[in-house]
Order: sequence, then C-alpha cells, then structure tokens
Amino acid sequence: MSIEIGDKAPAFTLPTDGAGTVSLSKLRGQKVVLYFYPKDDTSGCTAEACGFRDAFPKFGKVDAAVIGISRDSVAAHDKFKKKYELPFTLASDEKGDVTEAYGVWVEKSMYGRKYMGIERATFLIDEKGVVRGLWRKVKVPGHVEAVLAAAKAL
Repeated sequence: MSIEIGDKAPAFTLPTDGAGTVSLSKLRGQKVVLYFYPKDDTSGCTAEACGFRDAFPKFGKVDAAVIGISRDSVAAHDKFKKKYELPFTLASDEKGDVTEAYGVWVEKSMYGRKYMGIERATFLIDEKGVVRGLWRKVKVPGHVEAVLAAAKAL
C-alpha cells in the first residue's frame, strides 16, 4: 500500500511509552507529524529523535503533535525516551500493521543482504486526518526543519 498527499491517513491505535496508547482519531483537530524510524537507540534514529526533541516547542506553537513509530517494544521505547529526554510520544508497532498500512515496511539491502525493515519516512497530517506532507527515504540532516516549515505553512 502506498499513501500519497491528499489521501486520508490510515487510522491506528498503538501502545506507547509510559504504558499509554495513541489513536490518530483522538488527535483530530490538530496537526500530526507521524515519523517512522527503523530502531531505537541507533545512530540515525537517535539523531532524528533528538532533532524532533530540540524543535518540539516550535511544533507546539503550530499545534502539531509529534509521534515516532517503530517496531520496537514499549519497554525499548521507555528506555530510549528516558535516555534522550524525548518529550513526544513513541508508539510501538510490534505486529507491523501500521508500518504496512503506511507503506513503510519495505525490502532493504545492506552489504548485499536483502531484508525487510522500516523505511525512514514522515507524514504530515492535517486537522481533518488528511496527509498534507510526505517525506520518504528521509535523510536526517535538515529533515526536522523541512517538516516544521511545512507544518507552519498548513
């Protein structure tokens, strides 16, 4: 499945750090930055998370919730969030239903070995649940700033 700009964002409810849950439907009325990342506490994912952490107050000023999603467990998210003082929600998609629905569970290749994994991607969803911004195969440098600029423009 592939999501495009203008599509309705697939609904989900997932467990989160801190023994909570997050549902896209409960975030209606505000913008949502949904970013998918491969793994807690790895170099690129940590850099991306810390970028969102550092810009978090600016996302608040444009009424945008930030949610990170990976297939890591809630326990792994709790450790990652505490270690890097992340102020936003980390959702656990251990079964992979949400990564599949958003089309970010893809075949990857490293050192000639093919495997399935999460493609680093970000979706900017408007107050009505429609995808208004989409970044695939994200390169971390400059990414948070690009997402923030798009959220301000909505």
